[in-house]
Amino acid sequence: VLLVAGHEPHYGGTQYGGLKERDVAVDLAEEIKKLLDKKSEYKVFVSRDKEKWNPDLENYFIKNWETITPWKDAYQREMVRLFNTGQVKQVTDGVLHNDAPPDVARRLYGINKWVNENGLDIVIHIHFNDYPRKKLSNPGVYKGFAIYIPEGQYSNAEATKAVAEKIHSRLSKSFSPSNLPKENAGLVEDQELVAIGRHNTVDAVSLLIEYAYIYEPWLHDPALREKYVKQMALDTYLGLEDFF
Repeated sequence: VLLVAGHEPHYGGTQYGGLKERDVAVDLAEEIKKLLDKKSEYKVFVSRDKEKWNPDLENYFIKNWETITPWKDAYQREMVRLFNTGQVKQVTDGVLHNDAPPDVARRLYGINKWVNENGLDIVIHIHFNDYPRKKLSNPGVYKGFAIYIPEGQYSNAEATKAVAEKIHSRLSKSFSPSNLPKENAGLVEDQELVAIGRHNTVDAVSLLIEYAYIYEPWLHDPALREKYVKQMALDTYLGLEDFF
C-alpha cells in the first residue's frame, strides 16, 4: 500500500486560516500507516513527510526524471488512439480540477510508474478539498468527503471501485459525503486526474480521497482536528479490512 500525502513537501495544495492541506495530509497518512503497520499482511509506504520525499521515491525521481515523460507520452498516444477509434469514450463532464504545474505532474506520473514497476497493490492519495469562489478568505458553502476513482473504462477501475465502496461505507458512518454537485454521487469517476491514472497509467487500485473541505470548522480546532483525523484514519483502515 502506498499512501500519497497530497502535494509537495514545501508547496502546493489549498490552505485556509494558516492551515495547509499538505501538512494535514501528512498527519492523516501517518495515522493510517500506524494502523496498517499493526498487521503483517500490509507493507506500507508513505510518499513524504512535511520536509522531504520518501527516499525511495526521491531516488527514483532523480534517476528516472528524463524517462517519465516519454513513458507517459506512450500511454497518452495509446489513449488518443482508443478515443479516435471509438474503443474508449472520452468523458469530459466531470468535476473541474486545476492543472498541476509541469514538475508536479511529472512527479505524479513518476509515482504511477514507480507503482507499476514495484507491483504495489493499492495507492491512496490523501487530500483536503476547496473550490473556486470570489473571496477565498471566507469559508465556502460546500463540505464533506468524496472519493475519486478511475472512470469505468480504465483497466484499474473495477478493482478500485470495489475498494473505494468499502472505504466510502466506513467514512459515511462518521462523516457526511460532499454536497458539491457531481461530488455528491459518493464515488466520483474521473478520466483526468493524474493521481488515479490519467491515460490508464496505473495498474494498481488507485483512489483519491478528499476527506473534507479545508475551511470546515473542526479542522481549525487542534483538539477536534486530532480526534477526527484519527477517526478518518480508522475508517480508511477498516474499509481496507472490509475489502480483504
